[in-house]
Amino acid sequence: MILVTGGAGFIGSNFVLDWLAQSDESVINLDKLTYAGNLENLASMAGNPGHRFVKGDIADLDLVSQLLAANRPRAVINFAAESHVDRSIHGPEDFIQTNIVGTFHLLEAVRAYWNALDETDQAAFRLLHVSTDEVYGSLQAGEPAFREDRRYEPNSPYSASKAASDHLVRAYHHTYDLPVLTTNCSNNYGPYHFPEKLIPLVIHNALAGQPLPIYGDGQQIRDWLYVKDHCSAIRRVLEAGRAGETYNIGGCNEKPNLEVVHTLCALLDELKPRADGKPYREQITYVKDRPGHDRRYAIDAAKIAHELGWTPAETFASGMRKTVQWYLANQAWVHNVTSGAYRDWVGKHYGNGR
Repeated sequence: MILVTGGAGFIGSNFVLDWLAQSDESVINLDKLTYAGNLENLASMAGNPGHRFVKGDIADLDLVSQLLAANRPRAVINFAAESHVDRSIHGPEDFIQTNIVGTFHLLEAVRAYWNALDETDQAAFRLLHVSTDEVYGSLQAGEPAFREDRRYEPNSPYSASKAASDHLVRAYHHTYDLPVLTTNCSNNYGPYHFPEKLIPLVIHNALAGQPLPIYGDGQQIRDWLYVKDHCSAIRRVLEAGRAGETYNIGGCNEKPNLEVVHTLCALLDELKPRADGKPYREQITYVKDRPGHDRRYAIDAAKIAHELGWTPAETFASGMRKTVQWYLANQAWVHNVTSGAYRDWVGKHYGNGR
């Protein structure tokens, strides 16, 4: 059995679905169900005895301790996080509470549980902490991609809170010998992505005939990782990663945001043409850049490739096509998650179109 935290969110739910499709090992799924946690992501798990959902917070030390003691998992995979840069700029406190304080309480619960295990179970146990490439800061054009030994230089409340959680995880390994693994991934995309992030937001707005907002000049570069590839990398790190190590996970797909939006528009022109026959590109609008917007992220994933033999299966073209096809086939899901509160937030944040 494994315990997954944040398993109703975008990456966490994809991980749970993929895990149970490929393994007979059961999952305890702990999620606080904030706005980005959605049980509808896990609807296909209804009646599956291998999946048990528990609503709760990783900051609830008593609850996490009880789950560990009652279920005796061999691993904990921590996806639980506040993860949206823009929201962290408007309201950083939630990010401090979940990403720092919550991680601390999770570590305390796991440490007590691990200390009580016998020697054999201690040796087999792992805590895998899922983090982000944003902890490394921003790259200039031509700079080498982020390696695991790069200095942390977070530039937003979100990335600073994730950097703090990474440092806590590292400290618990070096101070208490807790067998931890950390992964730092590039920008994910794919099914069940909450439509405040670039790719699902563009798809949603395009189909609704709304503006497609682009920050600044649209030349911010990100390394795009298909979420199913990310899940396979996490499984591989859990299986064979060395305790105490960090592994960067990237999609080997550096693209400026404007190119990403153009790719989405072209796919929608092909798969779901506008009724008036005009291209979706006509809906692109530029909005004021956000404060402290990092210019470029890029992951050097050589370590996980060389040590663990993992490389992404999807190209940018294949992953984007699968993503657009999924959203077109799952419009009911999109409708259900785009609540009035979500629409109000998007209107507030992207209201300065030009």
